[in-house]
Amino acid sequence: MAEILLSLTIIGVVAAITLPSLTGNINERTWNTQRKALYSRISQAIALIPALNGYGTLTEGNDSTSAVDTAAETFLSEGLSKVFKINNICDSEHLEDCGLPQKITPYFYDTNNSHAGGIVELSTIKTMVGLNSLFNGSWRDYNNGTIYSYSQLDTRAAAFETANGESILVHYNPNCVGSLNETDVYYVQPKLCLNLIYDLNGSKGPNTMGKDMGFMSVIYPTDSIVVAPIFLNTGAGVGTREEMNAKCRAMNDQSTIPNMGELMALFYNTRLYGYNDFIVLSNTALVKNNNIYYWTMPSSGRAYLTPKGSTSTGSMCVLHY
Repeated sequence: MAEILLSLTIIGVVAAITLPSLTGNINERTWNTQRKALYSRISQAIALIPALNGYGTLTEGNDSTSAVDTAAETFLSEGLSKVFKINNICDSEHLEDCGLPQKITPYFYDTNNSHAGGIVELSTIKTMVGLNSLFNGSWRDYNNGTIYSYSQLDTRAAAFETANGESILVHYNPNCVGSLNETDVYYVQPKLCLNLIYDLNGSKGPNTMGKDMGFMSVIYPTDSIVVAPIFLNTGAGVGTREEMNAKCRAMNDQSTIPNMGELMALFYNTRLYGYNDFIVLSNTALVKNNNIYYWTMPSSGRAYLTPKGSTSTGSMCVLHY
């Protein structure tokens, strides 16, 4: 009897040690599979919509009660629902009715680190400016003192539930514009047509970015691209593009610094990855006057070019779909 009790005790201790890790691995694999499937379904649906801009009514009033904003809801009911099965649509005042959690933990969250982002309250991201204040704001270039600004109407978010049980928060810009093959400085804010913050299992938990939650950004109204970078860490440090890519691969052999589309998505969703420093070199090149440049973007969303081989102040590592 003593030997049996000892054996059971040992089995219990081993189970207590291994089960949490095993359960965590199973959850990670399940979330990865669901995430890729959702990305595929959204990408296919977006490709079937002739143009993503122009839905709904959007006018400013003297105050929030006199403004008219049906943009996101109309896009869902008249646009996306025609090519994607939607079970339920919720306006900005009833987002929780579509299963969204009240609180979201960002990718990088560490209460002991001053650079870490805090818990994101659903109530604070009910508008485009709530998602990123620089959809309607100004900033100073500390290199030359110049003040820049960008402003667009602050559209209200909407939400929907899918037939597969996912809950998705939608930020929509009915005035989004396409790529103009830019060869100089430009703002990335007007390129965003649609931003999707998804929760794979509704409000069940853990409600954490990179686990059961993530984001996708849809850029350009026609020939749209859907980007959904998976944020890995706070940065690849200072160096050239080649050095930063090497640092990313050393952490994960499938990881690199972002391309320009992924970098734009990260800018739009700055609060959701939770890191405040944002001056990032991309992997997207441009040949200009027989010289190779790479697009770079600071926290302002004002993209500019840096010569090949130049040292950037920082970048981050992502996984790609």
